[in-house]
Amino acid sequence: MKRFLFTVLFTGLVAASPLQAEEYAIDSKGAHAFIQFRIQHLGYSWLYGRFNKFGGSFSYDEKNPSDAKVTVNIDPASIDSNHAERDKHLRSEEFLSVDQYPGAKFVSTAYAEKADGSAELKGDLTLRGVTKPVVIEVEQIGHGKDPWGGYRRGFHGTTQISLADFGIPFDLGPASRNVELELSVEGIRQ
Repeated sequence: MKRFLFTVLFTGLVAASPLQAEEYAIDSKGAHAFIQFRIQHLGYSWLYGRFNKFGGSFSYDEKNPSDAKVTVNIDPASIDSNHAERDKHLRSEEFLSVDQYPGAKFVSTAYAEKADGSAELKGDLTLRGVTKPVVIEVEQIGHGKDPWGGYRRGFHGTTQISLADFGIPFDLGPASRNVELELSVEGIRQ
C-alpha cells in the first residue's frame, strides 16, 4: 500500500511540474533562416555576404526565457559574397582558412530578456579555430502555428565581431576591421 501511495504521489508531482522548454530545429533547409554579414571595403563602400550552409537548434520556454539555449553550426566554406573570385579569397588562409578550419560554431551561455521586449544572447563563437565570447542583440519576431500543422518561433539578431579577435590576418584598413552579423532564425518545434 505504501508503494502504491508513493507511486501515485510521485506521478502527481511529475504531472504538476512545469513543462520543459520547447525544442526547435532551425529551418535553414526551407530558407527561413539566414546568417548575413557586412564589412566596409577599404572604407569606401559596404560588402555584403552570407553563409549558405548552417543549421542548429534552440530551446525556449516562455515562462522561463533565461533558460533558452542555442547551438548553430556553420560551414564557413559556404560563404557567398556574390563574387566567385572574392569568395575564393575569403576561404583562403588570409581570411577563413576553411581547409584548416572547416567548421564554425556558436553555443549560447546566457539569455536575458529586457523590459522593452528585446533580449541579449551571450555565447561562444568559434571561428578559424578561435573561440571568443560574443553578445547578440535579439528581437523576438513572433510564434504560432504554421499552415502545415507545425509550430514555429522566430528571432532576429545582430552583433559585431573583430577580425583580429579570430586570428584573421588580412588587413584592409581601419574601417574594415570589424564585421557586422545579422541573423534571422525561424525554428520549427520538434
